[in-house]
Amino acid sequence: MELLDAHLIPAVDGVAYGLLLFVVAAGLSLAFGTAGVLNLSHGTLYAIGAYTGAELSDGTWGGLALGLVAGTAAACAAGAGLSAATAPLARRGHLAQALLTFGLALIGGDLLIQLFGADELPVRVPEALDSSVTLLGHRYPAYRLCFIVMAVLLAALGTWVLTRTRVGAAVRAAADDPQMLAATGHNPRAVHTGVLAAAGALAGAAGVLGAPIIGPGPGTSENVLMLSLVVVVLGGLRSLWATFFAAIAVGEVQTLGVSVAPDLAPYLLFAAMAAVLVLRSRFAEPATAHGPQGPSADPVARLRRHLAARLRPRGGSPAGAVPPGPEPASEPAVGPTDSQDGTTSGTAYGRSAGPVAAPGRSAGAFTAVGRLARGAAWRRAVPPLVLLAVLFTLPGILDPYSISLAGSALALGLLAVSVTVLTGYAGLPTLGQTAPFAVGAYTTANLALAGWTMGPVQIVLSALAAAVFSAVTGPAVIRARGTTVLMITLAIGELTGAVINQFKSVTGGADGLVGFPATQALWGGEGMTGESDVYRYALVVAAVAVAVTLLVLRSPAGKLLTGTRGAEARMRASGHPVGRYLLVAYICAGALAGVGGSLMVTVQQYLSPADAGFEIAAFALLAAVIGGGTSVIGALAGAGLIVITRDLVASSWPGHGPLLLGVLFVAAVYLLPRGLAGLFGGPGGPGGARRGPGGPAPRERPAATATPAPSPAGKAAP
Repeated sequence: MELLDAHLIPAVDGVAYGLLLFVVAAGLSLAFGTAGVLNLSHGTLYAIGAYTGAELSDGTWGGLALGLVAGTAAACAAGAGLSAATAPLARRGHLAQALLTFGLALIGGDLLIQLFGADELPVRVPEALDSSVTLLGHRYPAYRLCFIVMAVLLAALGTWVLTRTRVGAAVRAAADDPQMLAATGHNPRAVHTGVLAAAGALAGAAGVLGAPIIGPGPGTSENVLMLSLVVVVLGGLRSLWATFFAAIAVGEVQTLGVSVAPDLAPYLLFAAMAAVLVLRSRFAEPATAHGPQGPSADPVARLRRHLAARLRPRGGSPAGAVPPGPEPASEPAVGPTDSQDGTTSGTAYGRSAGPVAAPGRSAGAFTAVGRLARGAAWRRAVPPLVLLAVLFTLPGILDPYSISLAGSALALGLLAVSVTVLTGYAGLPTLGQTAPFAVGAYTTANLALAGWTMGPVQIVLSALAAAVFSAVTGPAVIRARGTTVLMITLAIGELTGAVINQFKSVTGGADGLVGFPATQALWGGEGMTGESDVYRYALVVAAVAVAVTLLVLRSPAGKLLTGTRGAEARMRASGHPVGRYLLVAYICAGALAGVGGSLMVTVQQYLSPADAGFEIAAFALLAAVIGGGTSVIGALAGAGLIVITRDLVASSWPGHGPLLLGVLFVAAVYLLPRGLAGLFGGPGGPGGARRGPGGPAPRERPAATATPAPSPAGKAAP
């Protein structure tokens, strides 16, 4: 009984908090499970309702009702606008939608701050609710009990609408079989718009009613979004009641868990989210993408012929061997094709990088073709070398502040390159590469504080630590496909953030680390103190890391990796250990991210949890998309564009950095469907012009609908 008395109030608070999350998560689940939109701006819709309700609250019932109506209507209109914004991306998959909605969230958050201010707004509730009642001998706020009743009624009403009404039947049909819905005379696009409007209305209503519980202020929208994603993952997308109980569990962990087990509470939610996603992916049928190729266009067979040709002696074919004939011209390319920066594998599987002798051709002709291929390789190498020369001249052109920004762009660029390797080549879209990035950064920071200031030692040990971290977390990722990968990696990133905030002795907690000794570029040298020296050191390290990455991606190992992306089922059927290939790629990408984290510490000379947060993960993913999905040099250029927008341009318009970044997100998704590589004639991503970097994740089932409405594939668990 004493235990009940001690934890009664936190337990009831957990119910209220969980029900608030349920109302928000119900809208998020509706948008994703029915409309197929991965809406990362859902927390902003909550903030719209919260700010509107707080502004109109005056302590009267009329003010509460007016705020509820206005906040719900405003968020509903924003949800309908979101439907129009995402309609052009219906065929490009969840990655493009996630980037667009994240950009809209940045824009909306900045506009809300401009309208309502950056401080948390006070919320006044009617006098009858602004009191406390006796609950089992304890005093408890009356408003929270009232909110609990309203949320339960809302759950019952929502379940009844979805299961017992014609509107609910149309919504379910839009998710399960939009073609059949269209055949019955209903417009799936109208249903799609209505679903997103209803999802926005739920978020807005939750914001108004939840403002006295979670007041509107900086960080509210991101916190609500993250917790709602956890609820949706735990509850699934099929049942509102499952979402209801998952929300209660999350609310209890957030309140009762903090009072019972404060050391474990920060990890429980995202650990549970990752565990559920991993278990679902273990028991689910792997969803591989099948291109238009048929049996005659088997990429594995072509790859084997290519490797056999490369390993064959120059004098010609072995005795008795029949030289392979030319590939049929009609066979489609599978995997990345050549781009101007030479960052892709250099081949489609039907166009091998090495010369393959055709019947009747002499060894001399074979050698001549080889010379031409090598000449083409050198021509592809010219643009990166020119870019490297230009970057080396920057210290003589820019001021010290701009030089330091260029160094930061190199660090973020390596993170973006690691995302490109996973997303563009391995087909594993990720929002969690900031985890190995943070491991590398904190490894270098602690080495520097311990007196290990030798730059190469810091780089190697940071890369090794990040690789070990990726080897531990990789098995949980490589089995998953599509949007599930995004969610698992997001959970890993958030868990890493929780560890950073908890282990203050190693990470400094929320305060971060600062005051590192200057890094030595070479043994026996002095510490680098000038911005130019640090920048040149960062440039050399980044150039070596990028060169190694390009060599690997253009090697037979890189071709095997792109083969797993484009034709996983055939690779598995041919006996290739696809899981091993993906794990190695994940570990190598993690090591590359660790190098980027190490460089960031050297350049900035300070480190905070925000440097490895969700926002940086989204920036890295955007940089990879701006680059074209499979362009390493393009990813570096995208990172530079983001840093320029975030720090250089925003400094001339103080306080509007998020707005500018949001505009960059939106513009990149709409205007660069194939990235920068597409502007210069490159393919911009696997599949060339047929699919941009924001296209469907190759490991997801492709969308197939009769209208531009999103595919019912969104009903799969995220």
